[in-house]
Amino acid sequence: MDDLTLGGYLLAAILFVGGLKLLARPRTAVRGNQLGATGMLVAVVVTLTDDAIITWPWLVAGVIVGTVVGVPLALRVRMTAMPELVALFNGFGGAASVLVAVASFTEVIDLGGDDSQVKGATVMTVLIGSVTFTGSLVAVGKLREALRFGGVPGNRVVLAAAVVASGVLCGGVVADPETDAWLWALVAVGAVIGILGTAPIGGADMPVVIALLNSLSGVAAAAAGFALDNTVLIVAGALVGASGLVLTRIMCAGMNRSLLDVLAGGGGGGGAVADADDVYGGHIRSTDATEVALMLETAGRVVIVPGYGLAVAQAQHAVRDLTAKLTGQGTEVLFGIHPVAGRMPGHMNVLLAEAEVPYEQLLEMDDVNPLLDQTDVAIVLGANDVVNPIARTDPDSAIAGMPIIDVGRARVVIVIKRSLSPGFAGIPNPLFAADNTLMLFGDGREVVQDLNRAIAEI
Repeated sequence: MDDLTLGGYLLAAILFVGGLKLLARPRTAVRGNQLGATGMLVAVVVTLTDDAIITWPWLVAGVIVGTVVGVPLALRVRMTAMPELVALFNGFGGAASVLVAVASFTEVIDLGGDDSQVKGATVMTVLIGSVTFTGSLVAVGKLREALRFGGVPGNRVVLAAAVVASGVLCGGVVADPETDAWLWALVAVGAVIGILGTAPIGGADMPVVIALLNSLSGVAAAAAGFALDNTVLIVAGALVGASGLVLTRIMCAGMNRSLLDVLAGGGGGGGAVADADDVYGGHIRSTDATEVALMLETAGRVVIVPGYGLAVAQAQHAVRDLTAKLTGQGTEVLFGIHPVAGRMPGHMNVLLAEAEVPYEQLLEMDDVNPLLDQTDVAIVLGANDVVNPIARTDPDSAIAGMPIIDVGRARVVIVIKRSLSPGFAGIPNPLFAADNTLMLFGDGREVVQDLNRAIAEI
């Protein structure tokens, strides 16, 4: 590797670190993203100009195929499908690392090499990359609610056996690198671990799983960098792996459970789910846009709690207009953002930023909860599990122990939903039947637009 290539990789690494630094604050996040993308462009250009890697016809073919597949995918994806796309990208990253490591390892062995670094890095990449690939595919299926597979009988025992087998196969690859069967068997066992490890995890824990898979894809890339002896791949992979791990830690804290509990599918107990008729029967009170508009006219503070339903309804722009109207009449409007709201880390922040909701109005759960006692109206828009008091009262529920945004302490709670259907965790919400709660049924965007019209007519 010549000095020019090393200099380019160093510049790319500096841009990556600078980009991550700027991503830590909402106001500088866009510039951070641009800086990181520039760093990746530098890394790609430097790599492509290294004649020793691959021939130009293959490079051009790869760029064409990637562009044809990637551009339509990025343009057509809906915001509600973004979690699935991110999970899919994590899987592709893992699969790419596996292919690169296998190719590099095969080349080294065919040339008679016996590099212990290459062998060690290859087994790490193949195992982690395979787990990431199949685990991500299972996560995509669960996020789309198209996959009900919860594992095989005796899942934990089979998974433990697969983990032990992977250790044996890693040893086989290192001790007998000329036999390809060891390597491909390791790929297969890694794939099985990814499937069995992700299948039992419930939907409520899926944001944590996505963050973890993102971290694993980075670790696989870093290990591939050691196999290739590629500096920038090691740095970029390490940054992704470390930042994903930090995010996983934050998400686990938001769920009030350990990563081990999440991986064990230990989201609460396996007790019976309360019947919705028993929870809601005779206690649901509905309202309309005009009545809510009158409440908002006299409110001093309003807290809006967004959830996945906001994304489904594409209501963020209507909510921004509502926020502007209320702020214009002197009402303090705040947003309460739960760490695991939506189906992807930071999902709500991205949606509200897209609609240019002021950053100063977005508060984390721990910051907004102390303010709810002095809140006149709390509006829950498409959120369910993150405001469900069952998390505190039912140790057998799927969200047992998870901290919630305690909207029930507000003077009035308005819940905007299409119906009384349960959230991702699949459990009813007693908040809907509380004495200070009114249900405003309908599509999230249409209801908020009705509210805007009603406020304008008052």
